Amino acid sequence: MQIDEQRPLKRYNNKTYYCPISLSMDLVGGKWKGVIIYYLLSGEKRFSELKTVIPNITDMTLSIQLKKLEEDGLITRRVFGDKPPLKVVYKLTPLGEKLGPILEQLCLWALNI
Repeated sequence: MQIDEQRPLKRYNNKTYYCPISLSMDLVGGKWKGVIIYYLLSGEKRFSELKTVIPNITDMTLSIQLKKLEEDGLITRRVFGDKPPLKVVYKLTPLGEKLGPILEQLCLWALNI
């Protein structure tokens, strides 16, 4: 793929990207975003369910990463009820679901190194 480094490639969330990898890594890079998306591939989950399958993430970090993923349009957050205890579930958006095959390939790669 030939990229013209001088011309903006894409604008997303009010930010200009000159390289598709920069945009990709902004959206799913870091220690936890890919892991959270991976576990949401099997369906919607509550905060506590995510915490159970990702035990070494802190509550604060999980909360921050979920907010970032929501802001970037990769997950949705639905709140049920109007009084505590509220039920909140997180689910992948269609854009987030498109990451499934990519993450599955990364899993296979990691299992074979």
